Amino acid sequence: MSVVTELRVRYAETDQMGVVYYANYLVWFEVGRVEFMRSLGFDYKQMEMEDGCILPVVEATCRYKAPARYDDLILIEAGPILLRGSLLKFAYRIIRASNAREGQLLLAEGETAHLVCDASMQKCLMPERYAAPIRSAIRIFARDEQGEMDGQD
Repeated sequence: MSVVTELRVRYAETDQMGVVYYANYLVWFEVGRVEFMRSLGFDYKQMEMEDGCILPVVEATCRYKAPARYDDLILIEAGPILLRGSLLKFAYRIIRASNAREGQLLLAEGETAHLVCDASMQKCLMPERYAAPIRSAIRIFARDEQGEMDGQD
């Protein structure tokens, strides 16, 4: 299961040429990840405050396909792809939304890897109240991806 978040590119996110600065894609990955967690009924603040569970990023990749520009309406698609032990991975796609002149366009895709840690930054297992819905979302995401590959949208 992935969640799609809509966002309009702000002027401050662009360079002198009106093209989105590359590091902003990683910020958008976080926006998508936070909204995914919220869709499951919990958020990072709750995880940190109530359970002392934090998810530092230990690896991030981004493959840029086309530029985003000022005032583009973008879609941030985010969903978990792996939860094994203390490792949690998310996949992302940044898409320019359709407009009157053109269809959707894939702008970037990537992944982040997170290590589940306690408040003292020691590796730990994710509390089950978060792990169970994330594992379910991974299974749904895998089925959805398989359907797309088989042409069964």
